[in-house]
Amino acid sequence: MAEHRSMQRAALLDAARSLLSEGGTEALTFPALAERTGLARSSVYEYFRSRAAVVEELCEVDFPLWAAEVAAAMERAESAEGKVEAYVRQQLALVGDRRHRAVVAISASELDAGAREKIRAAHGGLVAMIAEALGKMGHEQPRLAAMLLQGVVDAAVRRIELGAAEDAAVVTDAAVAMVLRGVKG
Repeated sequence: MAEHRSMQRAALLDAARSLLSEGGTEALTFPALAERTGLARSSVYEYFRSRAAVVEELCEVDFPLWAAEVAAAMERAESAEGKVEAYVRQQLALVGDRRHRAVVAISASELDAGAREKIRAAHGGLVAMIAEALGKMGHEQPRLAAMLLQGVVDAAVRRIELGAAEDAAVVTDAAVAMVLRGVKG
């Protein structure tokens, strides 16, 4: 029985990822989850008490995997500058991944305080990763620089997701150039 519940929960989370990546937070409804999984709508409530609870669990499951991919890319780089570049490139490479699209959709949604705090804590882990590299590059305020750098990444993510006129590779290269050289170009 426990294995069946675990499989159903995983199916619900997978359906939630799909719904979020296809239609944003508005698409994540219990009737839609029920339809995607073949469960009765009342059964969805047995697994999750609210939409925020679904979102919170997605963050708990998906964000660490995504962050691990960013960390692995940074570890492969040999210099502090290489780590910064890997940090930006890996996050932007993940834009098309359903887990990433779900996390982006989640962060744009109206969540309860607990879910928002978990997202902030997870993002804090990313910022800490890059702050260390920025400190090695000589930044006097590496945490502040890391938060600003993440703002550039977030803006590039939005630009790519909008399907802007530029190709994703052009946006990625521009974001890397900006974080490494500033606005000098």
